Amino acid sequence: MNSEAINPEETAINLCGLLESRARSTPEKVFLFSEPDGRQFAYAEFDLAVKRVASLLAARGVGKGDVVTLLMPNSAEYIIAYFACWKLGALAGPVNSLLKEHETAFVMNNSEAKAILVHSDFLERIESIRNDLSYLQSVIIFDDEAQATSEFKDDGLSNVEIGEDDDAIIIYTSGTTGKPKGCLLTHGNVIANARQISEWLHFTNNDRLLTIMPLFHMNAVSVTTMSALYAGGSTVISPKFSASQFWQIISDYQVTSFGSVATMLSILLNTYPDGVPNGLKTAQLRFAMCGSAPVPAEVMKKFEETFNCPVVEGYGLSESTCRSTFNPPDERRRPGSCGLPIGNEMKVFDDNDREVADGELGEIVLRGENVLKGYYKNPEATADAFRNGWFHTNDVGYRDQDGYFFIVDRKSDMIIRGGENIYPREIDEVLYQHPAIAAAATIGIPDQLYGEEVAAFVVLKEGTKVSEEELISYCEEQLADYKCPKSIRIVKDIPKGPTGKLLKRELARLYATE
Repeated sequence: MNSEAINPEETAINLCGLLESRARSTPEKVFLFSEPDGRQFAYAEFDLAVKRVASLLAARGVGKGDVVTLLMPNSAEYIIAYFACWKLGALAGPVNSLLKEHETAFVMNNSEAKAILVHSDFLERIESIRNDLSYLQSVIIFDDEAQATSEFKDDGLSNVEIGEDDDAIIIYTSGTTGKPKGCLLTHGNVIANARQISEWLHFTNNDRLLTIMPLFHMNAVSVTTMSALYAGGSTVISPKFSASQFWQIISDYQVTSFGSVATMLSILLNTYPDGVPNGLKTAQLRFAMCGSAPVPAEVMKKFEETFNCPVVEGYGLSESTCRSTFNPPDERRRPGSCGLPIGNEMKVFDDNDREVADGELGEIVLRGENVLKGYYKNPEATADAFRNGWFHTNDVGYRDQDGYFFIVDRKSDMIIRGGENIYPREIDEVLYQHPAIAAAATIGIPDQLYGEEVAAFVVLKEGTKVSEEELISYCEEQLADYKCPKSIRIVKDIPKGPTGKLLKRELARLYATE
C-alpha cells in the first residue's frame, strides 16, 4: 500500500462523510483495533456498525440537534457512539466518568441531553440521579455494539443534511473557575483539527495510533482517533494507561505514535529505568505526542534517552478542538516549547488586548477554523472569551523570535507575592531536577504580609530520603529569594485529573485543611 497520506474526498464536509469516503476507498483496511478483546473493525465494517447504532438511536427518538450523553470506559463502542450521533446530526456529549453524581447531573441537564449511551458499570450512577435529569427520555445500555443493535439493520436511515457549521460535540470544561461550560464544536472544527494534526505530524495510511487517553476528552478524540481517520490510518483503543502492559501493546500492535501526558512519561521511566523490555519490537515507534500540561525538561530528556523515543509537545484546549500547536517532528523540534501553530492564528496579548513583542509575557489568544463557535447557552462567557475577535485562552506565555511558543502557566495559577508575579512551573522545573523528586506542584497560599506566599508539594521516588529543609535549601540555590517556596510538604501523592493534570486547587484545599 502506498505510504503517502490519502487525501479525503473534498465532498466530506461532515464527519460521517469523511468516514464513508474511507469505507469506499479502503473498505478492507482495519481502522479500529480493540486491544482488550482483540476485535478489529475494517473501515467498511466500522461504517456499518455506526449505521446500526444510528438506527438504534433514531428508534429512541434521537434526531438532528439532540444531545446524546456518552458515559463509557474507553472502548470500540465509545468511538462507534460518537459517529452514530454524527450520522443523525445529533451532538455527542461525552461525560467524564470520574465525576460525582451531582456533577454528572449538572452536565446532562445543562446540555439538555435527550438520551444516554451508558456502560452497565455506570448504570447505577445514572439510576441514582434519574429523577433529577429533566430532559432525559432514553437510557440505552451500550456494553456491546453487536448485542445492543441485534434488532437493527444498517439501512433505512433517512438522509440528514449536515454541514460543516452544524454542531458535533458538546464537551464541558473542567470547571476549575466555576461551573463547567459546554464547548460547542462543529463538524468543521473537528475535521479541521484532524487535518491540521495529521498534516503537521505527517501521518499516513501506514500510521497506527494508540488511544490510551480517556475518550471523554478531546485529546483522545482528535489526536489519536480523528487524525488516524483523516490520514487513512488506524487507531488502537485501550481501556486506560497501564505501565505494565504499555510496551507490550506498542510491540503487539506495531504502534507508530501515542498520545500522552507528562505523568505517563514519568511513570514509564520509573517502571522501566533500563528501557524497553527485551524481545519487544518498538523500532516502528516514531514519537510520543504530549499535551495537557508542559513536560518537565528533565523528564523529557530522560524519557528520550531511555526509550529512544522523541517527545513532541503540543498545546491546545477543548475550545480549540484539541491542538493549536505542535513541535515539528523533525530536527526543528525545540524541547521546552509547545511548538508552532499548526494551521490557526496565535498571538500574545497584554491586558489591554494589544499584541506584545516577541519574548514578552502575555495571554495566548487564538483564531482559526478549529476554534469553537461558543459556549452552550452562555452568551456572556462566549462574548468575554472572544473579546476583540480573538479567543482568549487564559494561558500565560510568549513567542520567541523564531515563532515558537512557550506556555509559562495558567493565568489563574499565577502567584502574586508582594507585587511580584511568580509562575509555579518555574519552581516545579527546579524541583523535578532534584534526584529524589518524582512529582512536584507549587501553589500560592494566603499570607498576611505579602498577599500570597509560595508553597510546594512533592512526592519522593521510592527508596529515597530528603528533608523539607534540604529541598528548600536546594531551591534557594537556583531561584531568586522571592520565588523560593517557604514551605515544602512531602506527600504520598499529588491529586491528578483524568488526563494526568495536577489539580493544584485540591492542594490549596489540603493546605487550608491542615
